[in-house]
Amino acid sequence: MHIAIAGNIGSGKTTLTSLLAKHYKWTPHYEDADDNPYLNDFYDDMQRWSFNLQVYFLNARFGQVQEIRKGKQKVVQDRTIYEDAYIFAPNLHAMGLMTTRDYDNYFNLFKLMDSLVKAPDLIIYLRASVPTLVKHIQKRGRDYENSIRLDYLKRLNERYEAWITTYEGGKVLIVDIDEINFSESKEDLGKVIRMIDAEVNGLFK
Repeated sequence: MHIAIAGNIGSGKTTLTSLLAKHYKWTPHYEDADDNPYLNDFYDDMQRWSFNLQVYFLNARFGQVQEIRKGKQKVVQDRTIYEDAYIFAPNLHAMGLMTTRDYDNYFNLFKLMDSLVKAPDLIIYLRASVPTLVKHIQKRGRDYENSIRLDYLKRLNERYEAWITTYEGGKVLIVDIDEINFSESKEDLGKVIRMIDAEVNGLFK
């Protein structure tokens, strides 16, 4: 079983991945943000490093999905392969931070990889307003995220909403992070777990 958590920067994907892995005894697969060799350079000069960063993420995510599908474990994954292709890369292209040549090259590579992997059984989408995202980003205090602009987060949010409403690869569960604070409230975490139980029981019983 493959559960994946999707959401904007600061929505709580890694935190929820950890909490669900602990509760269900699932195997977590995290996004390797701290080991990413391009992130600091990207936030310093997005135009120069956007293509490199997106190809790195795409390759890392493709490898993760292959590993997940080969194994027999129940897995919860921090971020999906689709978010890079349908949200981050086209946003960079639209902002003039990735050339059309690089974007077309990137997206053709994604389509090839997508044809070789199976979609998650369930995507949990963490929906959050920009103020909530900013609060979470400031709280965790990663240096390379200090320069993220509000309009950048807003653009990403708009693309997330457009993507999740048209996604047809499998089941989707939407969790409103403005209303549910699972990281600090056990009661709210319980609500999320009950929502997941309903979806998982319906899919796999």
